[in-house]
Amino acid sequence: ATQDSHYPCSEDHEAHHTLLQINTQGDNREASKFEFSDDDFSLIDTEKALEIFKDIPEAVTNTQKIAEMCDLKLDLGSWVFPDFKIEEGKTYDQKLRELTYAGFKNIGVEQTKENKERVEYELKIIFDKGYSPYFLVVDDLLDYAKDNGILTTIRGSVAGSMVTYLLGITNVDPIEYKLPFERFLNPFRPSPPDIDMDYADNRRDEMIEYAKKKYGEDKVAQIGTFGTMMARGAVRDVARALGYPYNIGDRISKMIPLGSQGMPMTIDHAMEMVPELKGAYKDEKDTKIIIDLAKKLEGCVRHISVHAAGVVIAPKPLYEYVPTQFDPKGGKIITQYDMYSVEEAGLLKFDFLGIRNLSILADSISLVKRFYNINIDIERIPLDDKKTFELLANGQTEGLFQLNGAGMTRFLKELKPSSIHDINAMVALYRPGPMESIPEYIKRKHNRKLVKYLDPRMKKFLGESYGLIVYQDDLLFCAIELAGYNWEEADKFRKAVGKKIPKEMAAQREKFTKGIISNGQTPEFAEKLWKIFEPFQAYGFNKAHAASYGRVSYQTAYMKANYPIEYMTAILTAESGDVEKISEIINECKNMNIPVLPPNINESYGGF
Repeated sequence: ATQDSHYPCSEDHEAHHTLLQINTQGDNREASKFEFSDDDFSLIDTEKALEIFKDIPEAVTNTQKIAEMCDLKLDLGSWVFPDFKIEEGKTYDQKLRELTYAGFKNIGVEQTKENKERVEYELKIIFDKGYSPYFLVVDDLLDYAKDNGILTTIRGSVAGSMVTYLLGITNVDPIEYKLPFERFLNPFRPSPPDIDMDYADNRRDEMIEYAKKKYGEDKVAQIGTFGTMMARGAVRDVARALGYPYNIGDRISKMIPLGSQGMPMTIDHAMEMVPELKGAYKDEKDTKIIIDLAKKLEGCVRHISVHAAGVVIAPKPLYEYVPTQFDPKGGKIITQYDMYSVEEAGLLKFDFLGIRNLSILADSISLVKRFYNINIDIERIPLDDKKTFELLANGQTEGLFQLNGAGMTRFLKELKPSSIHDINAMVALYRPGPMESIPEYIKRKHNRKLVKYLDPRMKKFLGESYGLIVYQDDLLFCAIELAGYNWEEADKFRKAVGKKIPKEMAAQREKFTKGIISNGQTPEFAEKLWKIFEPFQAYGFNKAHAASYGRVSYQTAYMKANYPIEYMTAILTAESGDVEKISEIINECKNMNIPVLPPNINESYGGF
């Protein structure tokens, strides 16, 4: 006899365990339900259990034997890194320093006193935290991509690191763009560094295969992720499982609004928002039954699938750290832990995200090489190209990365961007919260007399954004420069306002106000600044992320402005599976006076 039950695997695990079902020789029988806590696990009421399982008493005695045989200790919270081979006699720290300083020559950066001080400051934090192997692994992955013509970019705060810029991991000079390293890594930060890598989506699988070849097939896997029952889905699933006609579940589900701004909708919140839903719940028996059951299931795990980007690389076979399984939709191995539990188990997550715009860029560059024998180094194109800025000012944004769509196009035509900083700011501002600042940003760009600072100290970090708070980093600099926070406090401040938990927000507001006053400003000033912060709290865009993505946006605009036929061809090929998108791109080609011809057996290549 076997039984379906859960065993405690840590001392602080407080869940109650419920024995639900037994299975004997393929014959399912419903068992009575009883509960026991972890504290009582070894003291099961044997008499009660034997009464429940009187026809198969060995189910009880065998369960006790198995429990006594289990002796599992999980070592949580310490990191293990992939087994990255370096020369004998060298440490990981020495190797990272050597490659970093080689970067000055490789990418043509001057070894000024400021640059060297920044590098030494960053290296000390990386060494003290023991993260050198992680940086070496990421550097190796991106070197492989570059050597094999796979276009990449980086997401998140890592672009604030001078070390990663010199290694070639990032492609934005953090000193030139005034990006803080501490937003990525600082002495107080308890969590590990997280370098999110974006690859051309048609070559992402090559990168995962490279990792498997280098570290071993049994040491690399994509991360599993658990899909949960959201409000609408829970209603549909319950209605279907109870045998109601499709249109009943569909009608109730459609009354529940979609979540917004990264916050999922709940059934309770929907009932408060939608009077029709509340009325149906009150007046219709079937709706009440479905919603009551759906509320119990809401948030429960529904299925396992594959994380869009997460990959783990272990120094020993993965099963020594995490349970694994086959991907339900294919044969590849994935972890049974989600990304948070994987990190608890000590494995750092590597993000391999596929981005279509990078495939389009790479394809257009190869077409230019094929047709004109011109080699374009997309990382070395001029950032002051007149044609590129004219294209944006004219609103020819169809097919560009992060800069297309009616709203963004309208603002770009009004803004008439003239520098990469304008593009970065638009990438950051065109979000649900800070969008209201866009008209003011445009006014101040065209009339510098309107530029003003609430406090003269703010000019230091708001100079390029005409005195406006544009990035999440601007909030942190306000806290540091005006309220006397250190980076540990600023990090806690960022997390508190990001989560919007009322209790934490109130505590932070009080602390922030006290800091502002003790650093020479008034309570009125603190109140005014806090009100400016409010639209940014959940949606503030990281400045380093905006600089990385703004660069890719500029690169796509550069290719469209200077090599329009090749760029539009590359989009058509990349979008060839989407009939609606193809139609949009063909219309854009007509607007650009580029004819799109039908296939020709003598002239056509494999793509468009």
